[in-house]
Amino acid sequence: MASTADGTNGRRRRRPQNGSAPGATAPAEGGSGSEEPTGPVAETRWLNEEERAAWLANSAIMISLPAALDARMQREARLTFFEYMVLSVLSEQPARTLQMSALAARTAASLSRLSHVVGRLEKRGLLARARIPGSGRRTNATLTDAGYEVVVAAAPGHVAAVREYLIDELEPHELATLRRIGAAVDSAIKREQLGAGSAAPTPPETPTTRGGRRRTAD
Repeated sequence: MASTADGTNGRRRRRPQNGSAPGATAPAEGGSGSEEPTGPVAETRWLNEEERAAWLANSAIMISLPAALDARMQREARLTFFEYMVLSVLSEQPARTLQMSALAARTAASLSRLSHVVGRLEKRGLLARARIPGSGRRTNATLTDAGYEVVVAAAPGHVAAVREYLIDELEPHELATLRRIGAAVDSAIKREQLGAGSAAPTPPETPTTRGGRRRTAD
């Protein structure tokens, strides 16, 4: 029998549907189609309908919300959402300075990605890098006065977008639930990272306005 383009010899492959159990497969030629799945497929804890609906709804927060914030930030402030987070985190530090490895952890980014973005911001005069004296290849990133002005100017639009897309759409009790969900997910990820022997990154700080200190974001 001739093979199909995907190399399945005419048989439909079992394929998970967004976390739900794979559907029935078409019978192979000469077969009954009643074979039971074995191995990892049989052992998978597939999502039930309620769990699957919750997961798909949550994907809007993970995928659609960052994309919407990024598009709006670029339109209004000529910054990507990630660039804004880098500047925002630096604006909260003493002397507006943080070691690159710590900045990568605070923004949940790899050092390579952060270095690329920091280089771009450095060319715009929004921050500066400097080697730290001593052994090892350690580098500090410092927010410049121009960078501070940019992040302060961008903050109101960012907060407005966060309110429009998320905060103002939820009731107070839903916000409390969302906070608990976020904390639970963060704990699960940290447990997995520690179990794998890697240092769990510090989650990005969420700057706020309190204590009379001027903050730059939500």
